Amino acid sequence: MANGTVVVMGGTRGLGREVAQFYADRGRDVVITGRDLAAAEACADEIGGATRAVAFDLAEPQTIEESLGDVGNVQYLVLAAIERDSNSVRDYDIATAMRLVTLKLVGYTEVIHVLAPRFVDDAAVLVFGGLARDRPYPGSTTVTTVNGGVTGLVRTLVIELAPTRVNALHPAIVGDSPQWRDMPTERFDALVQRTPTGRLVTMAEVVDASRFLLENGAVNGINLAVDGGWLCM
Repeated sequence: MANGTVVVMGGTRGLGREVAQFYADRGRDVVITGRDLAAAEACADEIGGATRAVAFDLAEPQTIEESLGDVGNVQYLVLAAIERDSNSVRDYDIATAMRLVTLKLVGYTEVIHVLAPRFVDDAAVLVFGGLARDRPYPGSTTVTTVNGGVTGLVRTLVIELAPTRVNALHPAIVGDSPQWRDMPTERFDALVQRTPTGRLVTMAEVVDASRFLLENGAVNGINLAVDGGWLCM
């Protein structure tokens, strides 16, 4: 039953936007967030329906409570904001590492802290991580670390927020997403060859997985890889 708002952190682009679009198309009240208010409002207009925008920077968690002050009861909270970071131990950028860690661990947690009193009885939280958690690559030191942190965050939130359900989704490379659709052909083909399904995951499949984790009342504390079997190779 639809009895609260769908809030999507990072709902102005990529997978977060796809999730926001799905629920807006079904008549839900949707709040999307981004760092730039004008851009977020333009995106809300494009999504349509009862979608509105809020702007703040998750890497500045002190601003979150005031920014979310006008958000009412929440049924689904989706934490999908991401920031690309290339960092290694041998060439370590403290500033970019601190920003990503703050955004994805402190910022995400503060959003939940602020909105938890507004969760309805059947509320659910979905946290986006990523498969760099399990398969690091050159430059993924911080990304791998924070995605591992998402796994731990889910486990503690299941206990702290009970009976509210909390799950995480860890997508592989999403072949038709804006981030990856223009990758070089040789890289695309190599990734497909390493995926047992013979193709890359799609944005629609990530949205379906998001719906499952948000809407199935028995699913709680899950860190779900959506990868076509990629981790098995």
